[in-house]
Amino acid sequence: MSIKMTLGAALAVSILSSAATAQTSASAWTDLNLRAGPGPQFEIIDVIPASGEVAVAGCLESASWCKVTHNGTVGWASGDYLTTIMGEERVAIYPNRESVSLETVVHSDTSDETTAASGVTGAIAGALIGGPVGAVIGGVAGASAGAAIDPGPTVTTYVQENPRDVIYLDGEVVVGAGVPETVKLSEVPDSTYSYAYINGVPVIIEREDRRIIQIVR
Repeated sequence: MSIKMTLGAALAVSILSSAATAQTSASAWTDLNLRAGPGPQFEIIDVIPASGEVAVAGCLESASWCKVTHNGTVGWASGDYLTTIMGEERVAIYPNRESVSLETVVHSDTSDETTAASGVTGAIAGALIGGPVGAVIGGVAGASAGAAIDPGPTVTTYVQENPRDVIYLDGEVVVGAGVPETVKLSEVPDSTYSYAYINGVPVIIEREDRRIIQIVR
């Protein structure tokens, strides 16, 4: 009897443990940075491709960053641009984290090593204006909204050959996100595009509406 009870208890513990470590499957709505920590100042360690699958361990309570695993690499990604199926709809993870029963996680790195490695030299200067997914609370815009526009090799080469100081903004750089008026943009000559180096990467911006149309990697 004691053996059966012991085996039964062990099975119960195993089931509870599996439930506690269960992760939510999600996919990236657009090409999405995988960072070493939950914030724009952390190093980009990989890029989750559009529609790429990740396992979500949980999200921060006070900021839209989620701890995920992509192809065996553990990192942090913006939960506003990770989507999952809820009922019959595909929705953004972070605005719907309670409905999809995501765990609340914390980032316990108290050292300065990761921040120093990423080369951060200034404070957060503002916030990116949410892209199509971030702006549609509870839903997801059409997939075509996240497609990058190719401005051509001349523009891309100019941006790469004329770097600017990196500006750090809250949020994640994705195609469709808006750059606030407080950020000074640099113009690409003989084009309708501007650019800036934001959150560790150069981005090409449509001058008229200040929307990111391509991330130069």
